[in-house]
Parts: sequence; C-alpha cells; structure tokens
Amino acid sequence: MGTILCPSRVKTSLSEGALRPSDLLAQFKQIGPQTRRHISAAELLDNTVELIREMVYTSTMAQSSLPDLLSEEDMQVLLQATGCSSEMQRPLCKTGCLSERYRSFTGECNNRQHPKWGAANTPYSRWLPPEYEDVRGVPRGWDPEHTYYNYTLPPVRLVSQDVLYTHNENISLDSSLSHLLVEWGQWIDHDFALTPQSPSTAAFRTGADCTRTCSRDTPCFPIQIPLSDPRTGIQSCMPFFRSAPSCVGSEAFTGATPHHHREQLNAITSFVDASMVYGSSSPMAAALRNLSSPLGLLALNDQASDQGLLFLLVTVCLWVKLPVFCCLGDSRANEHLGMIALHTLFLREHNRLVRELHLLNAHWSPDTLYQEARKIMGAVHQVDTLLHYLPRVLGETPTSLLMPPYRGYDPEIDPSIANVFSAAAFRFAHVTVQPMVARLGPGYSLAPQHPPLPLHHSLFASWRVVQEGGIDPVLRGLLLSPAKLQMPGQMMVEELTERLFQAQGGMPLDLGALNLQRGRDHGLPGYSSWRGLCGLSVPNTTSDLAGILGNPGLAEKFLLLYGTSQNIDVWVGAISEPPLPGGRVGPLLACLLAKQFRALRDGDRFWWEREAVFTSTQRAQLHTVSLSRIICDNTHITRVPSDPFSRTVSPEDMLACSHPLIPHLNLSAWKEPDTGAVLLTLIPHLNLSVSP
Repeated sequence: MGTILCPSRVKTSLSEGALRPSDLLAQFKQIGPQTRRHISAAELLDNTVELIREMVYTSTMAQSSLPDLLSEEDMQVLLQATGCSSEMQRPLCKTGCLSERYRSFTGECNNRQHPKWGAANTPYSRWLPPEYEDVRGVPRGWDPEHTYYNYTLPPVRLVSQDVLYTHNENISLDSSLSHLLVEWGQWIDHDFALTPQSPSTAAFRTGADCTRTCSRDTPCFPIQIPLSDPRTGIQSCMPFFRSAPSCVGSEAFTGATPHHHREQLNAITSFVDASMVYGSSSPMAAALRNLSSPLGLLALNDQASDQGLLFLLVTVCLWVKLPVFCCLGDSRANEHLGMIALHTLFLREHNRLVRELHLLNAHWSPDTLYQEARKIMGAVHQVDTLLHYLPRVLGETPTSLLMPPYRGYDPEIDPSIANVFSAAAFRFAHVTVQPMVARLGPGYSLAPQHPPLPLHHSLFASWRVVQEGGIDPVLRGLLLSPAKLQMPGQMMVEELTERLFQAQGGMPLDLGALNLQRGRDHGLPGYSSWRGLCGLSVPNTTSDLAGILGNPGLAEKFLLLYGTSQNIDVWVGAISEPPLPGGRVGPLLACLLAKQFRALRDGDRFWWEREAVFTSTQRAQLHTVSLSRIICDNTHITRVPSDPFSRTVSPEDMLACSHPLIPHLNLSAWKEPDTGAVLLTLIPHLNLSVSP
C-alpha cells in the first residue's frame, strides 16, 4: 500500500463520482482477511442450513419438528465443509516473558483459561437471550404484521420522525461539557467494537441488489418509508444490510442445539488497547508500521505536511469515476474530520513516545520501543476513558456507586463487548452531536480559510484536513465548542436524520433509523426487559412510563407508536430517560455502560492498574495523563484547557502548554539499565579466575 496523497482528486471524485450513501456506509466497515473468511464461512453455513430446512419443510416435515432437523454429527459435517470449524479452533497460547509483558494484537490469550474472551473475530456476548422473530434469527419487525405482546412494531423511520427529529437550529447547548467529550466517545467505541455487515450485497434467494430493492430477503433488510414521511414519493425505502453472522452461535445451530441463536461478530478486540491505532491482527499491525525505521515508528505520510507535521497514510479505497482515497488502518478514521484528527494525533503521539523512549533506552530494539509505546498508549486510553470520560457521562456519584474501586484482574470475568452495548447503549452520544463542525484558527478565532461546516459536509471528507489547515483547526473547534444537550423534543439533529452522507450524492440516510434497525437486526429485547435486568422498575402503564421519563407527552407518544413499553426499542427508550445528577445518561444507560466498563477493566489481564503490568512509579505517572498535553505535544496548538472534556467558555480561559496544570508524562520511570554496559562496569571487580 503506497503513501500516496492526491487531495484534489479526492475532492473531485466525491463531487463527480455520485457515490451512494450505502457505498460510503460500507466503507466504514472495512475488515481484514481473517474476518472476511470467518463471515463468509458463517454465511455459507447459515444459507446451507436454511436451504435444507426449506426443502424438508416444503416436502414432508411439520414446522414443529424443525429443531430436530440436524443432528450434532450433521452439524459437524457442515461446519467442516463451510470452513467454520477452522474459525472455531481454540488458539494455542504462548508462554514466556513477552506474552506476559505485551498483549497480543488479536486479543487472544488475554485470559489463559478462555483464550477467545475479548478476542477479535468472536461473537458479542449476550446479557439477555435474543428475541428474534423466529428460531432462525429473523430480525424483529421482519414481518410488519408480526405482533409482540399483541402489538406490531412501528417502522423505525416513523419512530425517528416522531421522536428523534430535531431542527438544526432548535437545540440547546451543554453548559458543562465540550464537544471533544462527544468525539472521545466515538473514538473509544472504535477501540472495542466493529460489526461487519453481511459479505453478500445481493439477496440470497432472488439475487436482488440490496441497495436497490425494497423487499426483505437476507441480507437485505430495507428501512421502509411510511406514508406520512416527507420522503414519500421520492423513495420507498432506505437500503440496510444485516450484520454478518458468526460461526460460533450462528443461527444454523438452532437446528441442532435450540439454545443457540444467530450471533453477530466483533471484528476487533474488545479491550481498551488502542487497537484503532495499531490494528487487531498481526498483518494490519505490520502494515501500519514504518518497518524501515530503527525506532519502531508507525508509518506516516511524508508526501504532505501539516506545517511540518505528518498526516496518516492513505490508500485507494473506492473507484467511481476517479479514485477515492482513504486513511489507512481503521476504516472508520474516514467518517468525519474529528476522527481523522484523533487518528492523526495518536499516531504522532506513538512516534513521539518512541523517540523519547529511545533517548532513555538506546539499547532497546525497534520492536521493544514499538511495544513499550503501544503499551503506554493503551494505558493512556484506559486512564482517559475510565477516570475522565466515564464520570462525566454517568455523573460522579453514580460512577462511584456503579464502578467500585479496582481490585485486580479477575479471570472469571468475560471482557467481551455485549451485543446491547455495541448495538444500542454506546450509541447514546448520537443525540449529543452538534449540527455544525467548528474549525478555529490560532487564538481560537474564526478563520475565513476554514469556516465552520454543516456536519454532512465533514463526512468522508479527509481531503479537507489536507487542503484546509490540517488537524489544528478541527481540534480547536472540539475544545472550545460545547456538546449538544439531549432533551425531549431535541433528540437528534436533522444533519443526522435527514442529511447523512448527503454531500456525496444519492438519497441521504437516517442515523436514528439505522440505529433502531440494527437493534432489531441483532434481536435485542425491548426496553422493559433491560430495565428488569438492571433491577429498575418496569413500566406497566402510561403513568408508569411518564414517571420514568419525566415527560407525559413523550410517554404517550411512545405508547401510541409501540402499544406497550415492552416493545420500545431499547436504544430510543434508554436515551429518552432524564439524566442522573451530574451525568448525561439516565438510570438504564448508566447501568449498561457501567456493567460493560467494569468487565473491560476487571477482565483485562493487561489493565494499567494491575501491579504486574506497570511499576508503581510508572502507574503514578500514568495517573497524570492529560489529553490536553497530547494535543500540545503533537500539534501547533499552544493554549489548551486544563480539562479538555469540560466546556471552556472563552479562549481567554485556555492555559499555555507550559502551565503546571498541563503536566508532561515523565518517561524516566521507563528507563532501564543497559545490561551490557552494567556488565562492563562490573568486570574489573569480578573474580573470573577458574580453579583447577
């Protein structure tokens, strides 16, 4: 993959190529060869079993006997024939000092007894059994006439229009939190979850193109446009692909073992390990390194300069009339300007750490420098997320109650990302996104050469970073801009519900509808079931729901749409709860987020607070980690807030990078003696004579 960069061609290709929004959405879920092999094998297995079911069912067998259709022996033959058997093999865990010192790229063998827990290319965990439309794993709402608790499910686009839609101008700003907090949520989400969509783009039975058909036929699960929708007459549906199945626990197992259901795959490691910077496989990690460097550097693009600093590597990711260039690595870096800025920032930070460590430990090999910097980077993300990000989301008091102090690694805890967390709970921040992307010049002033942008003009627009001032204006905008405040009647801005990918041509998508459809695709139970799991009251009446939501009008709207609180999609129900004191999420989201982050912390053998991972001196230094310091060290920005996640009202409140409240990470705690040099100093004092 070359280090090419042609910004003008990128811009032209987007304007002339008529990319469909679904094309761009697919680009955000680019996966590696191992993941492609896995989901192709899983899809082949599911399709094979479905054909067998259909042939038998249409001939002699009654539907009630379908669970006994395939024996365990039959399934083993199919697993072998489709390639799923090789994907399900238990990995062999290495022993030795390196395996104790550094985590694997894939996340395998983090837990020695359960080497697949938290690893890439394993299914999401389930905290509640899925509720599909049938035993085969058909999504909720597949049949519009199918009833749940005596009510049909409303079209997701109708829910988006009635509950979520918010005019860009009709928003309230958060008085306490910066937009960098919103961006960090998406950034860290890209560290532990990536759900690949089906490898097929055409319907299994009919061969219809999923981007053009409005018929439901796996993997096509199009979002229908209701008659009341403003888009009626323009389009009948929005394209939607089902998430790819996993070989482990895929819907095919329902034939042999009814307790198994269709499960979706997490293509990356579940751990907070900065895998969006380094990759979740050895081949990707190698592709991102500068292997010609004697220092263990990551590769950056040397053909374009950000005032002397370098950009990400890029490669051709799409061909339309002209090539479309994307940043190399995690494909989601290309989603919008904020993601590109953070990816660039942390690649630069890795290289800065490597050079500093080399000055301290000239005897370290390139691999040691690379791995030690990677280890520090993982710890930086753990510190910033658990100590700084999460308390602002949950609130300080709920955090102290829901996140008890760290007590060490627990090998009985599964750190895998839960399906409900990935497909619903951690999408809460979508309702805190501002409709405008602020870009600011030096001194945090408006600059005519890079003005503020409507959000949809910043999507898939990596060329803007190169041509319009680099990453500094974007980061300044994130630091000074407040987050959007989530309130009833002010849920999701129209930039996301009506203009998603509009700038690239084609009919825009609706992020709210996509979120709801994804939850149904994954068989997530309804809102009330999750409140029950968390030990919260379950609403049975309109007044119950109104009391929980603190809004009788919203409660009535929900029950008019869904009929019963049992049917409310968990994502939209959870984001509708009023926030806990000092936080930005309600009781249900606080429960689900804390449950997941506790598992990520306590089930990680390489968690930064574990005594065997860093020395006490190193841990003390890591505790002082500051995102503001990282911005100072890797950009031309000279003034930053002491707390980058809190709202800074005025540029005058920013601090100079030299201020004591913006501390440096003192890497002297990582200095090791050169054993060779030590031995040379000891030789004169050693009695090396050999007795006869």
